[in-house]
Amino acid sequence: MDFIVGSFNHPSLYLCQFHPATSNTEASVKIVREHPAIGGHSWLSFSKDKKYLYCTAWLEKPSIAAYAVRSGGRDVQFLNAKPVKSLSGYVCSNETHVFSAGGPSGEVFRLEADGSIGKLVQELDFVTGQGENQSEQRGKVAHGDFGGLRHGAHSVDLSPDGKYLYVADIGRNCIWTYKVTHSKRGIDDPPLQLGTKHVSPRSHDGPRHTWPHPNGKVLYSLQEHSSMVDVFAIAEDGVTLEHKQACSVLPPGKDCKKYWADEVRYSTGPDPSKPRYLYASNRGLDAETLGFVGAYKLKEDGFLEEEEPIDLYETPTSGGLANAIEPAPWKQEHGDIEYLAMTDSQESRLAVLSFDGKKIKEAAHATAGKTEDGKTIGLATAVWF
Repeated sequence: MDFIVGSFNHPSLYLCQFHPATSNTEASVKIVREHPAIGGHSWLSFSKDKKYLYCTAWLEKPSIAAYAVRSGGRDVQFLNAKPVKSLSGYVCSNETHVFSAGGPSGEVFRLEADGSIGKLVQELDFVTGQGENQSEQRGKVAHGDFGGLRHGAHSVDLSPDGKYLYVADIGRNCIWTYKVTHSKRGIDDPPLQLGTKHVSPRSHDGPRHTWPHPNGKVLYSLQEHSSMVDVFAIAEDGVTLEHKQACSVLPPGKDCKKYWADEVRYSTGPDPSKPRYLYASNRGLDAETLGFVGAYKLKEDGFLEEEEPIDLYETPTSGGLANAIEPAPWKQEHGDIEYLAMTDSQESRLAVLSFDGKKIKEAAHATAGKTEDGKTIGLATAVWF
């Protein structure tokens, strides 16, 4: 099982390989190839056919980048990059556009037929007329700061049918929803129309990432500051949200002010249209505070069976800037066991976690090590083939 991992601070893309345990061998994960990149790529997103990889690019001039991916990731070739106004936290794409969000602003670019990033066709402004930034009071963290990204828009995701788009905004404490008015190749008309600004249930939430259920009727929102995952019903119009449930990524008694949450995802099988579990992770705000990964039972309609976690796994490090989780594709030969990649920037730790429906465990881990000048390679996020 192969996947690609990027980093915050090193110009490489890592092709990694995971082998589950068998009756004769222990589980293992290793880096099998290091591809040169144009800079640190904190967020990776495959095109639907997985022929192209779109990335945030943490360069002196903030950008997003495109790569062609061939031979199952054995061949990764840089296509081009386009500048963005502010450091991008997240990208996603459909067949015709690539979408970026970062801090105070966002961008929509045309995609060309060869997979490269084309003309800028729309700019998004999350700041003008929006009042106080509710995230800035959190200040810097021991792992370093990265400008407006930590205090503004942080993610951008399309609905399963591609008709709607959701942006989680830490600073405005809200989720922006948009209608995708067209998906036409080669035209310059802006494709997004603002739907709603949905303010988070709590004043200290700070929505970081959202993730829509495959049925398109439920949206999960991971709250960076409160370490909560909120579950919203999506109305028929695709842009109106109604808060329904919530669960925590912290054990009782833990102070959310010592953590910053990172990721929310759901399981991938056996029926991908009806995920069995929801997964979420957080990180420690300082290097001594360990993070957590939680697993929660989902009903077939996408809502939580109950708001208490099945299990909370304490991570080996704080996670640094990462502790990002990404579920692997489900395979029948794995039985009831599901696997998740987990990346760590504090110690350059690449782990694969297992979940058997009861307990989360570490199946295997490896490290990317240090750069030539002795800096720890801060692993960021993973995408599976």
